[in-house]
Amino acid sequence: MSLEWLALVSAFLWACASLLSVIPARHLGTFAFSRWRMACVSLMLGAMSLVSGGFYTLSLTQMGMMAVSGLVGIFIGDTCLYACMNRIGPRRASLLFATHAAFSALFGIWLFQERLSLQGWTGAALVFAGVLVAVAFSGAKAQKLEYTHGALWFSLSLGLMAALCQSLGTIIAKPVMVAGADPIAASCVRMLVAFAAHGGLRLAQVPFSKPTSPINLRVLGIIALNGLLAMVMGMTIFLFALRHGNVTLVAIMSSTSPVMLLPILWIFTRQRPGAGSWLGAILVVFGTALVLAR
Repeated sequence: MSLEWLALVSAFLWACASLLSVIPARHLGTFAFSRWRMACVSLMLGAMSLVSGGFYTLSLTQMGMMAVSGLVGIFIGDTCLYACMNRIGPRRASLLFATHAAFSALFGIWLFQERLSLQGWTGAALVFAGVLVAVAFSGAKAQKLEYTHGALWFSLSLGLMAALCQSLGTIIAKPVMVAGADPIAASCVRMLVAFAAHGGLRLAQVPFSKPTSPINLRVLGIIALNGLLAMVMGMTIFLFALRHGNVTLVAIMSSTSPVMLLPILWIFTRQRPGAGSWLGAILVVFGTALVLAR
């Protein structure tokens, strides 16, 4: 079996971590939360890379490529995504962001001449459609979070830009990972650059970068756990899958995070997902089975 299935592990870790982001994001504000999380993750990954010697697997050129990957994929991509969420709500923003898998598929074909069998394409299409259906028809409760601030065309542009940047960050990282770079060290470089950019916003006193409330030990502990699951473990596993797998399949498998969140939310909130969410989940399961059995 190929190692694209590891992207599913990343998606699961990202889904679990998203629940842990609610309390600190509300307490600090979105950008302050991201900045603190990046700081924690940079320390964790940096310490692990120094102990393992992973930085020695990266040349200066490769470090530069991972830095660009982090700047484009994490800093610019996340900033656009959060701005999009603030303007049109999380449901529609997530729907737009899910298109990063389609962008990655196109880039994979164009730049790396990747090819899939008919079964692989069918499975990938089912997974992608399932994610879109699950997010688009997420139930009446989600509609309460629907709103529109400002010009809709600009909000849609932000969401698509976030998806494009996520895809470009993945594509830029692919050659470095194929060359044998250590995933932990590579992830550390991406995170350090994104953190430096966020820190620059704070030093420049950009209004939206300021925390809404001061941080405390409880919030810091939740942020550290969130970073451990999402970035230290999830992103490192994702980069390992990217080294050995097909860009198209890795991107599509990792985009299943919204669907994996459904049963987790059901367990914690006791609220059953809507029919559309179940239909999307079924499509994802069948599509994943086709991909892994190809």
